Amino acid sequence: MNSPVKTFVLTSVLGSVLLFRLAPKVTVGDSYTRTAGVLFLIQFLISATWKIVLYPRFFSPLRHIPQPKGNSFINGQMPVISAEPSGAPMRRWVNEIPNDGLIRYMHLFNAERLLITNPRALAEVLVTKNYDFVKPAMVRNGLGRILGIGVLLAEGEEHKTQRKNLMPAFAYRHIKDLYPVFWSKSRELVQALAASIHETASLSTAEKSSSPSVIEAGDWLGRATLDTIGVAGMGQDFDSIKDPNTELNVTYRKVFKPSRGAQLLGFLALFFPTWVIRAIPIKRNEDMLGASTLIRKTCRQLIDRKKEVLQNTEKGSDVDIISVALESGVFSDENLVDQMMTFVAAGHETTATACMWTIDLLCRHKDMQLRLRDEIRTHIPSVDDKTSTVTATMLDGLPYLHAVCNEVLRVYPPVPLTLRVAAKDTSIIGQFVPKGTTIILSPWAINMSTELWGPDAAEFNPDRWMGPGRANSGGADSNYSFMTFLHGPRSCIGLSFAKAEFACLVAAIVGKFDMELESNVPAEVQGGITAKPKGGLNVRLRALEGW
Repeated sequence: MNSPVKTFVLTSVLGSVLLFRLAPKVTVGDSYTRTAGVLFLIQFLISATWKIVLYPRFFSPLRHIPQPKGNSFINGQMPVISAEPSGAPMRRWVNEIPNDGLIRYMHLFNAERLLITNPRALAEVLVTKNYDFVKPAMVRNGLGRILGIGVLLAEGEEHKTQRKNLMPAFAYRHIKDLYPVFWSKSRELVQALAASIHETASLSTAEKSSSPSVIEAGDWLGRATLDTIGVAGMGQDFDSIKDPNTELNVTYRKVFKPSRGAQLLGFLALFFPTWVIRAIPIKRNEDMLGASTLIRKTCRQLIDRKKEVLQNTEKGSDVDIISVALESGVFSDENLVDQMMTFVAAGHETTATACMWTIDLLCRHKDMQLRLRDEIRTHIPSVDDKTSTVTATMLDGLPYLHAVCNEVLRVYPPVPLTLRVAAKDTSIIGQFVPKGTTIILSPWAINMSTELWGPDAAEFNPDRWMGPGRANSGGADSNYSFMTFLHGPRSCIGLSFAKAEFACLVAAIVGKFDMELESNVPAEVQGGITAKPKGGLNVRLRALEGW
């Protein structure tokens, strides 16, 4: 039970006892239990009236902040939020509601939310006062089942220590050594796709069918990025590209797939503690428990195996992340398991999502696909050349590739929204923020803000990243205009890793295949842990010669 309910129960029992002793005539049915129940109900109704009706409308220090119109009397903007993909209403509000950096809206039962909308406010929440704002317990407990309590979910001093000791594993000198790994796995994906297309074409010919082969890109990309994080992060190939039915791949596909069970548990987590949520006997809980057990077991086995290998090799000879972390000597085995769970789950799913949107957008902008393919084929070796590889220097010399990748990440950030809670009474750009207030950071809203990106903010335009001084800014005036990886001490520690892997995958796929969507119906965003195209991404691939 949460704290207010505990208080209501205790005061109701105590009040019932006192009434029987001091004023027995006002008790209910001459029963301690009934009297306590009525007292509980009275307290609950008074509390609910205060929190849902009176406080947010007449007493909240946030009530004068600009907010969207059309609130439900009890549930604020919840009907709108629940009907759209995660982050979509915020993306709209940031451009429609005049504000000075903060927008207030109300969630379920009129619980207040503060949406951060400009660089000055973002700088306070993410940098100068970042430890005033922590991840909500329901997020930490929910994601922690699959991600582990690694650097992504740790808070305070624990987070500072973890990040400091993991940073060397993500230093450029290590990431640049991983480019051949990224390229090798990208080549393997492309070759497997080509073989699958050839097999499908052969079957179609045998069956006298003229239907072109279509693949579901999300499945292939998820397997490729899982294998990549396995090799680059743990020195272990999970072989998911070769075999989609590996236990680990099937497990991740299951837990990352949006479901009604996941939505139900997420809703109930707003009201009940973690132990109650996990005790509910539904299939989603069974899947999550089984997944957590398998993933922890796999990570633990790989760590033990890597420790044995490192005892017999020269220090610094292995470049995968787990080797660097082990050689630092500062992590316990269980903490390493948490870190590996974080990197494997979060790392592969977000990159696969970004690749899906890249394919979707390049299919809808054929001229950009052709331009990018020409740059790739001109400057890097073919994926069919088994003796060649790519280096960081090679990929850094492809400005349009990086422009496309950055623009995809701007328009479709894999995680469109994240939450914080004020850990104490604090302020944001001079506005008092009470302890417990939920803060909304929406990369999707910031990345599409016309105030920050100009009137064409909603357009997919890689050229905004081309030209002097634009390669890292896209022409925006502030670093905080691009929020896909956040900023400050809580920014994505794997940013360089993710962008390098992403660029390699895009270069290999676009360089090898002509791509067309099976359907040109505008893609819808499907909410979940990451924001993917709804219903997957069915695409026609045609292998091209001459590279």
